[in-house]
Amino acid sequence: MECDKNPKKIKSMFDEISGYYDFMNNFISLGTHYLLKFLAIRELDIKPRTMILDLCCGTGDFTKIISKFYPRAKIIGLDFSEEMLKLAKKKNPNGVFVNGDCTNIPFGDEEFDYITMGFGLRNIQDRQKALSEAYRVLNKGGKFLHLDFGLHNNAGKIFNIIVPVIVRIFKGNFKHYEYLLASKDSFPSRWTYVKSLKPQDLNTLKAAVICLIQFRF
Repeated sequence: MECDKNPKKIKSMFDEISGYYDFMNNFISLGTHYLLKFLAIRELDIKPRTMILDLCCGTGDFTKIISKFYPRAKIIGLDFSEEMLKLAKKKNPNGVFVNGDCTNIPFGDEEFDYITMGFGLRNIQDRQKALSEAYRVLNKGGKFLHLDFGLHNNAGKIFNIIVPVIVRIFKGNFKHYEYLLASKDSFPSRWTYVKSLKPQDLNTLKAAVICLIQFRF
């Protein structure tokens, strides 16, 4: 399946699947995706009284974890799907969320000490623009964490067989999950992706890019 990453289509897709997105994640991963997100966030070594921006925040998992374990840090979630943000606000009643595009971040230069993004880059048409924007709003010495699948192996093939069955059982939108699986498979492994970056891209990262593997969509 061709991965059409037109922003309007991606936004519409996440709006449509938002109602059962968390349920599917929990069911398919048996809840382990929370642990993997926590382990990824822990790698950042977040300091008190720092500013964090969670790009493509979706239903607010990263925001919830960071708020719970690092209550002295301030985090803002940003996503362009209004429906996903509604769920994020329910999950994080005291959280701060902004409707916006990660390729045109509505914040000033060097406002954040950390930026997190879970399963975001593979759904973005202009990855370089997203990385450039992340670089722009990061403080000097700031850290950027990106969490996604990283290996394409037999376990991934089994996953691709199981997910469509589960989607059909729970009457989810199969076409949307076809895209999500295809975007997972087409996204390069962490070292392949890092090697593919141009010098200006590497300057953009400015800090730690952490790509971990997670058996999720």
